[in-house]
Amino acid sequence: MTKSEPPDNEGNRAVENAVMLGFFVVLVAAGIWLLGSMADIRKTQDCAAQGRRNCATIENPARSH
Repeated sequence: MTKSEPPDNEGNRAVENAVMLGFFVVLVAAGIWLLGSMADIRKTQDCAAQGRRNCATIENPARSH
């Protein structure tokens, strides 16, 4: 008796690859966001360490004409 191998499911493999690609994209996006947040915090901490006041970013509201 010879063992027959189960057929490869190319459809399942494609779905698994798509899921892994999606996970990788989310992971990279989260890393980029985290690095940006850490850079902003570092800038604020450096400003405060120098004894400056009003180190927080001031956002100007958009004016409607």
